[in-house]
Amino acid sequence: MTSYLKTDGAAAGPRDSVAVTVVETDACHLCADAHDVLDEFARRGYSIEVTTRDLRSPEGQALMLHHRAALSPLVLVEGRFFSQGRLSRGKLARLLEDRRPAQRPARGA
Repeated sequence: MTSYLKTDGAAAGPRDSVAVTVVETDACHLCADAHDVLDEFARRGYSIEVTTRDLRSPEGQALMLHHRAALSPLVLVEGRFFSQGRLSRGKLARLLEDRRPAQRPARGA
C-alpha cells in the first residue's frame, strides 16, 4: 500500500488516507519543506494522499483567495485550512495521530 501519493487530483488513494492539498509556487523553500514533512510522516506509516496545485493556476488562486492565505504554501487537510507558510510538524503529528485508525489487539490476546 502506498502511504504517500503525490497526485494531480485524478488518482484516488486508500479510503483511510488523509487528503492533503498543497498550493505551491516555484522556487519556494517552504513549499519544498512542506513536501519533506509530508514524506517524513508517510515514512513513519501515516497514510497521506497529497494533491498539489500551482499558485498561479485559476484553482490555486481561488483557493488562496477563499482561505485568505498570504503565504505559500497553503496546506489544506480534507479541504479545510490547515496552515500557510511553514508546515508545523507538531500540529500535523497531532492531527494525523487523532485520525489514525485504532490498533486492534491480536487474536487470542
